[in-house]
Order: sequence, then structure tokens, then C-alpha cells
Amino acid sequence: MADYDLAIIGGGINGVGIARDAAGRGLRVLLVEQNDLASGTSSASTKLIHGGLRYLEHGAFMLVREALAERERLLKLAPHIIRPMRFVLPATPELRSPLLLRLGLFLYDRLGGREILPGTETVDLSHHVAGQPLKRRYRSGFEYSDCWVDDARLVVLNAVDAAERGAAIRTRTRLARAEREEEEWRLILNAGGRREVATARVLVNAAGPWVGIVAETVLRTQGRPPVRLVKGSHVVVPQLFDHGRGYIFQNPDRRIVFALPFAQYSKDGGSKDGGSRDSGFTLIGTTDENFAGDLGAVAPSAAEVVYLCKSVSEYFREPVGPQDVVWGFAGVRSLYDDGAGKPEDVTRDYHLTLDEQSGVAPLLTVYGGKITTYRRLAEAAMARLSHFFHGRAPWTAKAPLPGGDMLWDGVETLVARAQRTWPFLSAREARRLVGGYGTRLERVLGAAKARDELGPWFGALSAAEVRYLKANEWAQTPDDVLWRRTKLGLRLNQTEKTALAQFMAG
Repeated sequence: MADYDLAIIGGGINGVGIARDAAGRGLRVLLVEQNDLASGTSSASTKLIHGGLRYLEHGAFMLVREALAERERLLKLAPHIIRPMRFVLPATPELRSPLLLRLGLFLYDRLGGREILPGTETVDLSHHVAGQPLKRRYRSGFEYSDCWVDDARLVVLNAVDAAERGAAIRTRTRLARAEREEEEWRLILNAGGRREVATARVLVNAAGPWVGIVAETVLRTQGRPPVRLVKGSHVVVPQLFDHGRGYIFQNPDRRIVFALPFAQYSKDGGSKDGGSRDSGFTLIGTTDENFAGDLGAVAPSAAEVVYLCKSVSEYFREPVGPQDVVWGFAGVRSLYDDGAGKPEDVTRDYHLTLDEQSGVAPLLTVYGGKITTYRRLAEAAMARLSHFFHGRAPWTAKAPLPGGDMLWDGVETLVARAQRTWPFLSAREARRLVGGYGTRLERVLGAAKARDELGPWFGALSAAEVRYLKANEWAQTPDDVLWRRTKLGLRLNQTEKTALAQFMAG
């Protein structure tokens, strides 16, 4: 008898989503990730739960409809890490007809069965708060709804839930070789130099941009995997506007660029506290470029940085240049190769390939996908494997993620409760912590009555939070904590980062 029913390669959003779904159906699940959870593309997204307004232009109505339906469902399941956001689209008649935009937004409002989020409105940017940072020539536009997400925490919380339902989550564990036998896969694992062997009835290749490399070098499958690698880059700059809306800007090359509030912890998404350490940031992205290179060293190119800065400078009164960038990151999307010419035209829909040759254990390969539709992808994966695991019903549509068992609009209530329970927390600190841990915040802070009881402190980060992340969320290095479990890498100075590294090494 195999050790596991299902083994999954890849600790990105697709891998952990499948692990959670399968574990909740009572299957014995193993997930292996060669680095940290969300260490690749899944922490390098534009941080949106959205239908993909621009995909309507490509006729991808089914993809947009599924994504829009998931948008509100995920908001209800994880309201601590997902929040509604209004997006402002300035009208630029020379690029796209305002009538065409209005028609697209009309469809966008209706395709997904919207119930919670407000619909589209026409806005007069001459008098609207969103028009204040824009150049005066942008006098009108549209405002519509989507959602923002902490992408890396979405990955981690799915892994936490999978583990609590019995899955074995193995980070920093590389699949060195997979031997396909008649009834099971024999997996040779390398964990910190130690060789281990595990067996599984079914294997899932959800390695993201490494899916092709894994197929060719580890699984040794026949034929070239139909994967297209496309890089998307983002930059983060000091806060460009003081409100909680995002912007979607059109470019002459027909692509779009977002400018979003980022790492801001005031009630409305802005930052009014002043001071460089307390002010928020603005995230600008994304690009679409074919990628060929080292997947372990993906970063924005100088040309991409210039492109993003130039794009938003066409709209904002205050120009943005490469010298303003405080952080840049890039991810490589592993899309299903549908033969499209331009990278931005390649389908973002997911594609599942099941190899169930007679006489050997089955292999499911996952191509493409969006963070927004990860839960549906996991359901689809389990449906493809249903004849191997009978009688397992879907369950994730109504099951909150850890910390998300609250009303979809209950964050501020939870923030107020946190400040009553731990009165030494500022509103900003309480909002950041609730935005990461939701109803599980007590597991992080415990019964502390004073700030010192959580120390030592590394800037805005307490030792108590670090201990929790190490014990419960597979955090092992400062980068795991500062850039994936939190975004405090933007706020800690070098002295604080050094102290954190010494603490975690001790």
C-alpha cells in the first residue's frame, strides 16, 4: 500500500489549493516544495482577486465569468486577507472608445453574479478624490469593483488548512527523482541533504514555471510540455496618492498597468500618519514578456522598470522614475501554450492534462491558472481524478480559510476588538495583524498584557509573531517572514533586519 494517495509537486497557489481540497476529502496527501511556500510566482502577482477586465477584449468570457464568480466567494472565505477595492479607469478616447469601455464594464458587472460589490459608476475626475493626483487632462472616467489579496498569505493559509486536515507539507524538500511503477510512484526526496523515499498512488505536477523542467528531468515524460513562460514585473514606490482606490491605466501599446495602494494600514487604505517609516507605498505593474533564463534569478529588467514608470507618469501629475523604486519583483507565469503570438494574448485559463496509461500510476499536470481561480482549479483537478478516489464530494466553496471565519466586512470590528484585548497596539499595528491572522490573532499574541511581553521587537515585528510563523507556517529565514508572511521588509531598517536574522538563527 502506498504511503500517500496523492503527492503534489509545488508549493504555489495551485499546489496548496489541490492539497487542501484533497486533504479535506479524507485523502492522504504529500506536498513537496523545493523552497519556501509561495517563493515563486505566487508571491509575485499584482495582488488582485479579479475577473480580468482586459480579457473581455480577447473574448475570454467563460474565464472572466468563472473568475468573477470566485471573486465574491473568496472574499467571504478569507475577508482578513482579501478586501474590496474600487478601481478608477480614466477615459482616454484616443486609445479606447469610452462607449466601448462602458459596454465592457456593463458586462463585467453582470457576468459573475455580483451580490456584494458595488457596480460601475461614471466619475467626474475634476471633482473626485481619485482625480486629484492625476493630470488635469483626465476629466472623466469609470469606477468599478474588484478585490485586493495578500497573495503569499493566501498560499500559506491554504497550506495551513491542508496540514490541519492531515496533509504533509514539506518545504525545502526537492523531488530528486520519480520512478513510475505499476500501481504507485516511488519518490526520491532530498531534504537538506538527507535522502528520503515516499510512495503515492497519484502524482500531480503543479510546479508552476518549473512544470516543464520537472516533466523532462525528474519525471522523464515523453514529448515537449506545452508550456509558455511569460514574465510579469512590478515595482513599488513611495505612496503616490492618499486614498484606498486603485488605478487601471491604458497604454498606447494596448496593454494596461495598475497602480495600487500597497502596505498601507489606515482604515481607508491611505496613510495619514506621516513619516517615511509609517507612510505607505504604491505598487505598479505588470509587464508581459516572454521568458527564457534562470528561474531562480527572476527580476525586473531595467527596460521593464522604465516602461512601468513611464506608463504611470503619463497619468500622474508627479512623474515617477526608476530612482523612486524602493523594491521590484517579478514572477514567471507558466501558461498553456495555445500558439498566441504576443505574451499578453496567451490564455490565462488553466489546463489539466491527465496521463493514465494502462499499467502505470497516473500523472496529472497543471498548466496556467490565476490566483483568482485557484479553488476552482483544485476542484477541477479532483474531478479529473475522481475515478481513482471515489465518493469524495467538493467542500471548499463554503469553508473559510484559517482566520477567515467572520463576516466579509468584519475587519474593522475585529480591529477594534484587538485594540480592546491588546490596548498597547496602535490602530496601524492592529490592522496589520488582523489583516494577516484574522480571528486567529490570539494564537499569535496570546494573553500578553504589555508590549514588552511580545519582545524583543524588530521594528514593527515582534518576537512572538516570528515564533508563531516558525512554529505554524513553515517560516525558516528572515525573507520568509519579511517578504512572504508579512511585507515588513519594506519598513525594517538594516539594523532591525540583522537583529531578526540573529534571533532566527539562535
